[in-house]
Amino acid sequence: MAFKMSHFFLVSIAVVLFLFFFLQNSFAIETTWEERHHHLVQTSSLLPSSSCSSSTQGSKRKSTLDVVHKHGPCSQLNNNGKANSVETHSDILNNDKERIKYIQSKLLSSSNNNNNNKMKEIELDSSSANLPAKSALPFGYGNYYVVVGLGTPKRNLSLAFDTGSDLTWTQCQPCAGSCYKQIDEIFDPSKSTSYNNITCTSPDCTQLLSATEINPGCSRSTKACIYGIRYGDGSFSVGYFSSEQLTVTPTDTIENFLFGCGQDNEGLFIGVAGLLGLGRHPISFVQQTSQKYDKTFSYCLPSTSSGVGYLTFGSTNNNDVSYTSSPTASHGHSFYYIDILGITLNGTQLPISSSLFSSAGAIIDSGTVITRLPPTVYATLRDSFQKGMSKYPRAEPFSLFDTCYDLSGVEDLSIPQINFVLAGGVTVELVVPGILYTISSKQVCLAFAANRADTDLTVFGNVQQKTLEVVYDVGGGRIGFGSNGCN
Repeated sequence: MAFKMSHFFLVSIAVVLFLFFFLQNSFAIETTWEERHHHLVQTSSLLPSSSCSSSTQGSKRKSTLDVVHKHGPCSQLNNNGKANSVETHSDILNNDKERIKYIQSKLLSSSNNNNNNKMKEIELDSSSANLPAKSALPFGYGNYYVVVGLGTPKRNLSLAFDTGSDLTWTQCQPCAGSCYKQIDEIFDPSKSTSYNNITCTSPDCTQLLSATEINPGCSRSTKACIYGIRYGDGSFSVGYFSSEQLTVTPTDTIENFLFGCGQDNEGLFIGVAGLLGLGRHPISFVQQTSQKYDKTFSYCLPSTSSGVGYLTFGSTNNNDVSYTSSPTASHGHSFYYIDILGITLNGTQLPISSSLFSSAGAIIDSGTVITRLPPTVYATLRDSFQKGMSKYPRAEPFSLFDTCYDLSGVEDLSIPQINFVLAGGVTVELVVPGILYTISSKQVCLAFAANRADTDLTVFGNVQQKTLEVVYDVGGGRIGFGSNGCN
């Protein structure tokens, strides 16, 4: 009897140990799966800090500029109230809608014909420039800026950078029409020894029409070329098309750089001195500096508005970057196209036909905030994401977003992993700030939106690009993506 009890006891222990190790191994497998297919983060990390934090990663190559969010604590644009008030999330997203409307309209032949637009005439130096009141590119809210030098001696200027724009411009004295408030001293060409106006008869002047979709004007007195550009929110800039010395870094200068010297600048530009155009057009920064930087640039946008990213000109030394092709659009405009094949969630390919992306095409754009997807694609992604977030309480929709959560009582968060699959075997893994848009801890939303129709252009926005090193090899016709480019 004692032997039977002892034997039973030993068997029981063996069974318990077997179950213990089995469950332990099963838990380890489950944990590994969770880590591989979910992002495990603290909810507090979704909120930006009130203090500026420089990135401990990122490019330290020669021709590199700091990238700063316009409304974050690292920004100089809101210093001492010199700039206009900061936009709300609603403002940023509403203006993002306007930008998308314009980008989509570029694909319609009727929108490229401005004959039906009401024209507004702006007088300058006894001459005039005609600006269309419609079909204009929104300046881009919630975006990023860099600081460059202009003139001899140089004056530092904070310029928003935009891959969807071509013309670089800044406000100039004497502000013959009007100048909005900016944090930097307004550039005065009369104090620079390297400034020159471009004449109306110059081939450079004739390039403005294809870059801005607005016919250039001509000064009757000086025969200087006059540019005009209007943005979707009604903002505009008119002035002299000029050449000047541009200082990128203390060791990198560009002679005779073509830019707009704005004399009449009105609208909601919020503190920046103008714009740095990184499109494909011949007058863009990329093309003007092709001999120096080989038509190549890269950037990394920080994970939150309290971080610092970078914009680098020239080739990258990051061997972890994977490249996908970026064909030039047949319509001639200068957006950067990418070929999206599909989306994965939790490591599983979503049931989406690649034709939904290829029918209208897809671009990557630094000035668009939120990625726009075909409605069929968005619905599939949203429904799958909601299943993966079913344990978290829902919150009210907000602006563009119909899928929001109240995470105010949640400390540790498990977010389904979302990857974009591109041509060439490239997989772009989004970080948590590229998946969730945080209004507050009580309203955290899936950071995607649907287009009006499946036939509309897909736009890969800057929220989804956060912390990635995005490389534009324009000469090579390709775009690269590398993870952990910056914090």
